[in-house]
Amino acid sequence: MSDLIIDIRNVSVRFNKASGNISGLKEYVIKMLKGELMFQEFLALKNIDFQVCKGESWGLIGTNGSGKSTLLKLISGIIKPYKGSVVVHGSISPLIELGAGFDPELTARENIFLNGALLGHSKSFMNLHFDKIVEFAELQEFLDVPIKNFSSGMAARLGFSIATVTKPDILIVDEVLAVGDFAFQQKCKARMEELLNGGTTLLFVSHSIEQVKELCQNAIWIDKGVIKAKGNVDDVSDIYMQSFNG
Repeated sequence: MSDLIIDIRNVSVRFNKASGNISGLKEYVIKMLKGELMFQEFLALKNIDFQVCKGESWGLIGTNGSGKSTLLKLISGIIKPYKGSVVVHGSISPLIELGAGFDPELTARENIFLNGALLGHSKSFMNLHFDKIVEFAELQEFLDVPIKNFSSGMAARLGFSIATVTKPDILIVDEVLAVGDFAFQQKCKARMEELLNGGTTLLFVSHSIEQVKELCQNAIWIDKGVIKAKGNVDDVSDIYMQSFNG
Protein backbone atom coordinates (compact mmCIF):
# COMPACT_ATOMS: atom_id res chain seq x y z
CA MET A 1 0.00 0.00 0.00
CA SER A 2 1.73 3.17 -1.24
CA ASP A 3 0.32 5.54 1.39
CA LEU A 4 1.21 3.33 4.37
CA ILE A 5 3.12 5.52 6.83
CA ILE A 6 3.28 3.21 9.90
CA ASP A 7 3.54 -0.56 9.54
CA ILE A 8 3.79 -2.66 12.72
CA ARG A 9 3.85 -6.44 12.27
CA ASN A 10 3.65 -9.05 15.05
CA VAL A 11 5.47 -6.81 17.54
CA SER A 12 6.11 -7.61 21.18
CA VAL A 13 7.94 -5.39 23.66
CA ARG A 14 9.61 -6.99 26.65
CA PHE A 15 10.81 -5.35 29.86
CA ASN A 16 12.74 -7.00 32.66
CA LYS A 17 11.51 -6.30 36.16
CA ALA A 18 13.80 -7.06 39.11
CA SER A 19 12.06 -9.64 41.28
CA GLY A 20 12.24 -9.43 45.06
CA ASN A 21 12.55 -6.38 47.26
CA ILE A 22 15.66 -4.26 46.71
CA SER A 23 16.05 -1.41 49.16
CA GLY A 24 18.44 0.76 47.17
CA LEU A 25 21.15 1.16 44.54
CA LYS A 26 23.87 -0.31 46.77
CA GLU A 27 21.94 -3.56 47.30
CA TYR A 28 21.12 -3.67 43.57
CA VAL A 29 24.81 -3.41 42.59
CA ILE A 30 25.91 -6.01 45.19
CA LYS A 31 23.28 -8.50 44.02
CA MET A 32 24.20 -7.84 40.39
CA LEU A 33 27.94 -8.44 41.07
CA LYS A 34 27.17 -11.64 42.97
CA GLY A 35 24.89 -12.87 40.19
CA GLU A 36 21.95 -12.91 42.60
CA LEU A 37 19.85 -10.43 40.70
CA MET A 38 16.76 -12.12 39.33
CA PHE A 39 14.52 -10.66 36.67
CA GLN A 40 10.92 -11.33 35.82
CA GLU A 41 9.94 -10.99 32.16
CA PHE A 42 7.11 -8.57 31.46
CA LEU A 43 5.57 -8.22 28.00
CA ALA A 44 4.27 -4.66 27.69
CA LEU A 45 2.98 -5.33 24.15
CA LYS A 46 2.03 -8.73 22.74
CA ASN A 47 1.85 -9.60 19.03
CA ILE A 48 0.73 -6.15 17.88
CA ASP A 49 -0.35 -5.62 14.26
CA PHE A 50 -1.14 -2.00 13.47
CA GLN A 51 -1.08 -0.20 10.13
CA VAL A 52 -1.70 3.52 9.60
CA CYS A 53 -2.04 5.34 6.28
CA LYS A 54 -0.92 8.88 5.55
CA GLY A 55 -3.36 11.52 6.81
CA GLU A 56 -5.32 9.19 9.12
CA SER A 57 -6.16 10.13 12.70
CA TRP A 58 -6.04 7.42 15.35
CA GLY A 59 -7.04 7.62 19.01
CA LEU A 60 -5.38 5.17 21.40
CA ILE A 61 -7.65 4.24 24.28
CA GLY A 62 -7.31 1.97 27.30
CA THR A 63 -6.77 2.12 31.05
CA ASN A 64 -3.49 3.19 32.68
CA GLY A 65 -0.73 0.64 32.14
CA SER A 66 -2.42 -0.89 29.10
CA GLY A 67 0.52 -0.26 26.74
CA LYS A 68 -0.62 2.89 24.89
CA SER A 69 2.46 4.97 25.71
CA THR A 70 4.73 1.99 25.04
CA LEU A 71 3.24 1.72 21.54
CA LEU A 72 3.85 5.43 20.93
CA LYS A 73 7.46 5.13 22.11
CA LEU A 74 7.90 2.18 19.78
CA ILE A 75 6.63 4.19 16.81
CA SER A 76 8.82 7.16 17.82
CA GLY A 77 11.91 4.93 17.92
CA ILE A 78 12.51 5.52 21.63
CA ILE A 79 12.33 1.78 22.32
CA LYS A 80 12.95 -1.23 20.09
CA PRO A 81 10.73 -4.30 19.68
CA TYR A 82 11.62 -7.59 21.36
CA LYS A 83 10.25 -9.28 18.25
CA GLY A 84 8.45 -8.24 15.09
CA SER A 85 9.04 -5.30 12.76
CA VAL A 86 8.29 -1.57 12.93
CA VAL A 87 8.54 0.54 9.76
CA VAL A 88 7.78 4.27 9.91
CA HIS A 89 8.03 6.70 6.99
CA GLY A 90 8.43 10.45 7.43
CA SER A 91 9.18 12.95 10.17
CA ILE A 92 7.73 12.58 13.66
CA SER A 93 6.93 15.27 16.24
CA PRO A 94 6.37 13.36 19.50
CA LEU A 95 4.68 14.85 22.57
CA ILE A 96 4.86 11.71 24.66
CA GLU A 97 6.02 12.76 28.12
CA LEU A 98 5.38 16.14 29.64
CA GLY A 99 8.66 18.03 29.88
CA ALA A 100 10.60 15.54 27.77
CA GLY A 101 13.41 17.38 25.99
CA PHE A 102 13.40 20.23 28.50
CA ASP A 103 16.21 20.99 30.97
CA PRO A 104 14.50 22.25 34.15
CA GLU A 105 17.47 24.45 35.05
CA LEU A 106 17.42 26.31 31.73
CA THR A 107 15.06 29.16 30.88
CA ALA A 108 12.15 28.84 28.47
CA ARG A 109 14.17 30.78 25.88
CA GLU A 110 17.09 28.33 26.14
CA ASN A 111 14.80 25.31 26.15
CA ILE A 112 13.14 26.39 22.92
CA PHE A 113 16.48 26.00 21.14
CA LEU A 114 17.36 22.81 23.04
CA ASN A 115 14.04 21.15 22.25
CA GLY A 116 14.23 22.31 18.65
CA ALA A 117 17.68 20.75 18.30
CA LEU A 118 16.34 17.45 19.66
CA LEU A 119 13.66 17.55 16.96
CA GLY A 120 16.35 18.07 14.33
CA HIS A 121 15.89 21.81 13.74
CA SER A 122 18.87 24.13 13.24
CA LYS A 123 19.52 27.21 15.36
CA SER A 124 18.75 29.47 12.38
CA PHE A 125 15.42 27.66 11.87
CA MET A 126 14.51 28.16 15.54
CA ASN A 127 15.50 31.83 15.37
CA LEU A 128 13.23 32.24 12.37
CA HIS A 129 10.25 30.62 14.16
CA PHE A 130 11.01 31.82 17.70
CA ASP A 131 8.36 34.56 17.87
CA LYS A 132 5.72 32.24 16.41
CA ILE A 133 6.47 29.59 19.07
CA VAL A 134 6.31 32.08 21.93
CA GLU A 135 3.13 33.69 20.64
CA PHE A 136 1.28 30.38 20.34
CA ALA A 137 2.43 29.24 23.80
CA GLU A 138 1.40 32.63 25.28
CA LEU A 139 4.57 32.78 27.39
CA GLN A 140 6.02 36.14 26.35
CA GLU A 141 6.42 37.27 29.96
CA PHE A 142 8.13 34.04 31.09
CA LEU A 143 10.90 33.60 28.51
CA ASP A 144 13.72 34.08 31.00
CA VAL A 145 12.17 31.98 33.78
CA PRO A 146 13.65 28.49 34.39
CA ILE A 147 11.35 25.69 33.24
CA LYS A 148 11.46 24.19 36.77
CA ASN A 149 9.30 27.15 37.87
CA PHE A 150 6.67 26.50 35.20
CA SER A 151 3.36 24.84 35.95
CA SER A 152 2.66 21.60 34.08
CA GLY A 153 0.22 23.49 31.87
CA MET A 154 2.83 26.10 30.90
CA ALA A 155 5.37 23.40 30.05
CA ALA A 156 2.77 21.57 27.95
CA ARG A 157 1.95 24.76 26.05
CA LEU A 158 5.60 25.33 25.22
CA GLY A 159 6.20 21.70 24.22
CA PHE A 160 3.14 21.62 21.98
CA SER A 161 4.05 24.91 20.35
CA ILE A 162 7.57 23.71 19.49
CA ALA A 163 6.37 20.31 18.24
CA THR A 164 3.82 21.85 15.87
CA VAL A 165 5.78 24.85 14.58
CA THR A 166 6.27 22.91 11.34
CA LYS A 167 3.98 20.39 9.67
CA PRO A 168 5.32 16.95 10.65
CA ASP A 169 4.36 13.83 8.71
CA ILE A 170 3.30 12.24 12.01
CA LEU A 171 2.18 14.06 15.17
CA ILE A 172 2.07 12.02 18.38
CA VAL A 173 0.20 13.51 21.34
CA ASP A 174 -0.04 11.66 24.66
CA GLU A 175 -2.31 13.20 27.31
CA VAL A 176 -0.71 16.63 26.89
CA LEU A 177 -4.09 18.34 26.59
CA ALA A 178 -5.13 17.02 30.00
CA VAL A 179 -2.99 19.60 31.82
CA GLY A 180 -3.88 22.71 29.83
CA ASP A 181 -6.77 25.08 30.53
CA PHE A 182 -9.89 24.87 28.37
CA ALA A 183 -8.99 27.82 26.15
CA PHE A 184 -5.58 26.37 25.32
CA GLN A 185 -7.06 22.90 24.75
CA GLN A 186 -9.31 24.44 22.10
CA LYS A 187 -6.32 26.21 20.57
CA CYS A 188 -4.38 22.92 20.41
CA LYS A 189 -7.34 21.12 18.86
CA ALA A 190 -7.58 23.82 16.19
CA ARG A 191 -3.85 23.47 15.43
CA MET A 192 -4.15 19.66 15.20
CA GLU A 193 -7.17 19.93 12.88
CA GLU A 194 -5.18 22.35 10.71
CA LEU A 195 -2.31 19.85 10.52
CA LEU A 196 -4.71 16.98 9.74
CA ASN A 197 -6.27 19.00 6.92
CA GLY A 198 -2.74 19.49 5.59
CA GLY A 199 -2.09 15.74 5.47
CA THR A 200 -0.39 15.12 8.82
CA THR A 201 -1.05 11.74 10.45
CA LEU A 202 -2.22 11.97 14.08
CA LEU A 203 -1.79 9.47 16.92
CA PHE A 204 -3.65 10.78 19.94
CA VAL A 205 -3.90 9.38 23.47
CA SER A 206 -6.50 10.70 25.88
CA HIS A 207 -8.60 9.38 28.73
CA SER A 208 -11.39 11.56 27.36
CA ILE A 209 -13.38 9.52 24.85
CA GLU A 210 -15.10 12.72 23.73
CA GLN A 211 -11.75 14.31 22.85
CA VAL A 212 -10.79 11.20 20.90
CA LYS A 213 -14.08 11.29 18.97
CA GLU A 214 -13.66 15.00 18.21
CA LEU A 215 -10.19 14.61 16.72
CA CYS A 216 -9.96 11.05 15.40
CA GLN A 217 -11.71 9.01 12.73
CA ASN A 218 -10.24 5.73 13.97
CA ALA A 219 -9.40 4.18 17.32
CA ILE A 220 -7.43 1.29 18.75
CA TRP A 221 -8.21 -0.18 22.18
CA ILE A 222 -5.26 -1.74 23.97
CA ASP A 223 -5.68 -3.73 27.19
CA LYS A 224 -2.76 -5.33 29.05
CA GLY A 225 -0.58 -5.11 25.95
CA VAL A 226 -3.13 -6.74 23.63
CA ILE A 227 -5.25 -5.12 20.91
CA LYS A 228 -8.90 -5.67 21.84
CA ALA A 229 -10.44 -3.69 18.98
CA LYS A 230 -9.46 -1.31 16.18
CA GLY A 231 -11.34 0.51 13.45
CA ASN A 232 -14.00 3.23 13.32
CA VAL A 233 -13.74 5.47 16.39
CA ASP A 234 -17.44 5.23 17.31
CA ASP A 235 -17.50 1.43 17.07
CA VAL A 236 -14.31 0.95 19.10
CA SER A 237 -15.38 3.52 21.71
CA ASP A 238 -18.71 1.71 22.17
CA ILE A 239 -16.97 -1.65 22.64
CA TYR A 240 -14.53 -0.08 25.10
CA MET A 241 -17.25 1.57 27.20
CA GLN A 242 -19.35 -1.62 27.21
CA SER A 243 -16.39 -3.46 28.77
CA PHE A 244 -16.94 -1.45 31.99
CA ASN A 245 -20.57 -2.59 32.19
CA GLY A 246 -19.74 -6.25 32.57
